[in-house]
Amino acid sequence: MHEKIMPVLLGADLNCYNIARAFHERYGVRSHAFGRYRIGVTSNTRILDFTVVPDLDDPESAKSMLLEFAKAHSDKIMIAFGCTDAYVELLAKLKPELSEYYIVPYTDYHLIKRLTDKSRFYELCRRMGIPFPATHVITPEDKPEIPFRPPVVIKPAVSAEYWKHEFEGMKKVYIAETVEEALGIISKIRAAGYPENIIVQDRIPGDDSHMYVLTAYCDRNAKVRMMCLGHVLLEEHTPKGLGNHAAIITESNPQLCDRLRSLLEEVGFTGYANFDIKYDSRDDTFRVFEINVRLGRSNYYVTAAGNNVAEYIVRDYLEGGFTDADGCKISEREIYWRYIPDCIVYKYSTPELASRVRMLKKCGRAYSSLRYGPDLKGNIKRRVYVWLHEKRHIGKFKKYYKIPEKN
Repeated sequence: MHEKIMPVLLGADLNCYNIARAFHERYGVRSHAFGRYRIGVTSNTRILDFTVVPDLDDPESAKSMLLEFAKAHSDKIMIAFGCTDAYVELLAKLKPELSEYYIVPYTDYHLIKRLTDKSRFYELCRRMGIPFPATHVITPEDKPEIPFRPPVVIKPAVSAEYWKHEFEGMKKVYIAETVEEALGIISKIRAAGYPENIIVQDRIPGDDSHMYVLTAYCDRNAKVRMMCLGHVLLEEHTPKGLGNHAAIITESNPQLCDRLRSLLEEVGFTGYANFDIKYDSRDDTFRVFEINVRLGRSNYYVTAAGNNVAEYIVRDYLEGGFTDADGCKISEREIYWRYIPDCIVYKYSTPELASRVRMLKKCGRAYSSLRYGPDLKGNIKRRVYVWLHEKRHIGKFKKYYKIPEKN
């Protein structure tokens, strides 16, 4: 049965490659990815095939393409994955029409819309007593106000909608050092046509190493079966990549896991969820920034820690599912994962964390998404791409990373 599995991925980024690698590692199968354009991470690879679909963002075109592809591969067990927020929403919306041909392991479309609207998500956190940053919501009708002392964080409440309205200087998240700068950012976002709420938040002090990522899998009965916490060492700092995890060490924090497990089971969530969290040293609190209703782009850290992300889907949908006796696995294996060269981690992370990285490397518990032996052996083009990719990151950190001020 396993040899018939074909993951079908919408997207072309690191998330796409990490999912394909998990399936290839565990079941030896190739994935097929569709994207609006091809990029390096999913090019010249042996673990997935790639088709360019320029109008993939159009729901009708995407539906027709997916149905046509499924009918042409009727001998396969197709599992559909969205590698961005927009593609997850698309698959969830098309789920009734795709389910005859695909396993679509996503929760209800209306629940996705509720959770991915940050303003509504924070209301849920407030109700359940889960800490989050001090937040002010600006609706499209509101006159913008900045109620917090700068610096403040500014971000769209609905990311999938935000990226549809491109403008010069567009960023994933903004840090405004003055009220005037904050108002100017909000004005630019509105002028580009973004129609949803805008979030203004108190900026929690601390560098990248105060960030955490928690990945959870919820089965078809909305029971959490696995949770894996990552302590972020470094994030990317390019304008459109700000906040993307670049290096992680896994840790165990059962108390934090239990709180977010309660949230997921309370709302009846199914599939993979991914939380961005920051530790607030002012009051010794972990504050949740957002939930992604999918695997995050750094998800190979979960697989590397002994929780292959493909296995949970396959077991749930193809191998009879989970029982009460299975409980919820809280991952405890400590590993180091990176998407950037080790030299960057040593240079820019704290001495304590750099020391832990060296220890984990010495113990053979260091992993890189792109350094996958079966994809590199004898594959010169792939090897050159990985080498150039890592070299480019050295330049990006020199250009964009600001050394945190010592307190």
